[in-house]
Amino acid sequence: MIDTTPSPPPRPPVIERPAAYEVSYGVVQGIAARGSRRVVVRIDGKVVRELPLRGRSFSLDVPLPQREVRVRVETVDARGRRAGRTVLHVLGLPHAARPVERALRLDRRLERDVRGLVDGYPGNAGVYVEDLATGAGAAWNARATFPAASTLKLAIAVTLLGRLEGPPPRGSELDELLRQMLIPSDNEAANALLVRLGGSTSGGGAIVNATMRTIGLERTEMYGGYILGTSTAPPSRGVAGGGVPLNVVSQPYWGIGKSTTAFDLAQLFRALWLSSGGLGPLVRTGSGVTPAEARYLLYVLARVHDRRKLDRIVGARPGVIVMHKAGWIDAARHDAGLIVWRGGILVAAAMTYRPSGTGVREDAFAGRVAAAGLRRFSG
Repeated sequence: MIDTTPSPPPRPPVIERPAAYEVSYGVVQGIAARGSRRVVVRIDGKVVRELPLRGRSFSLDVPLPQREVRVRVETVDARGRRAGRTVLHVLGLPHAARPVERALRLDRRLERDVRGLVDGYPGNAGVYVEDLATGAGAAWNARATFPAASTLKLAIAVTLLGRLEGPPPRGSELDELLRQMLIPSDNEAANALLVRLGGSTSGGGAIVNATMRTIGLERTEMYGGYILGTSTAPPSRGVAGGGVPLNVVSQPYWGIGKSTTAFDLAQLFRALWLSSGGLGPLVRTGSGVTPAEARYLLYVLARVHDRRKLDRIVGARPGVIVMHKAGWIDAARHDAGLIVWRGGILVAAAMTYRPSGTGVREDAFAGRVAAAGLRRFSG
């Protein structure tokens, strides 16, 4: 008697990377079902890689456009039957932006550009810019402390993620609080997360400070929580051998409160970027921040609402992605973050202070700092 029972359909692959609501550098990894012979990767419906399988595990490099995409991985069995899974909301980054650790070295041409910008600003300013792929950089007044404002909400996020088991599920309470704290810069969400960390805003702030010290941020102080109602909709690195002047030229006097420096902010973003590839101080110090959590946080930072600062000029260039966190009070305006283009990635931090008040001029200053770095390193 002939068995006419239909064979079960092939099982789809398990996709380990990329994940939804994360950045991706083009690595596609997973496990195929038994009997699979080939693996096919599609980006927004277009086939970009197709390879024979040797075993069940696969790891492929695929080119990703610098935008949000959907990634579909299909497997094909010996009978030509296909099975697949689709990952939505993947923010594509270029291969050239993949994390790598480089020694810092002075770029004198960029230093002249940075010094010219600072000299033209009628207040206190601190600047740090570095091409993360090569280590070339420049700084001015980068270790002067400024009122930190909302820039330290990134420090809260990094500290909290280090105490989780993977990125928070989309739509969960923690995910909502993190996105509210970072995207519209909501102070109430920041305070709620500080309380969750340490039982109070001051207790949570102490934990954030301790975490920042372990990764080399020497002059960053959380100093409790945030005032409600103001939301908008390693230490020696570069000192010996690199020649980048990580010093204090002029420092504003502004009293007691949250504080940080351009150098510290840049190093926090650098540490987060390195962690997304399993490298750097967040990994070495056992902070608990996993590569997946770092990729999740970078995805969130790419959606920050506070525009017209670092991305004021470079944001108009096709394919440029800015992942940043700004902060401001009446007398100070800052922005710091990662700027990605097809050929690489840089970190930039611009801090400004004027007792008479800040505004569009300071936003434009941050934009010019980012533009100077991108012009120098993108060619």
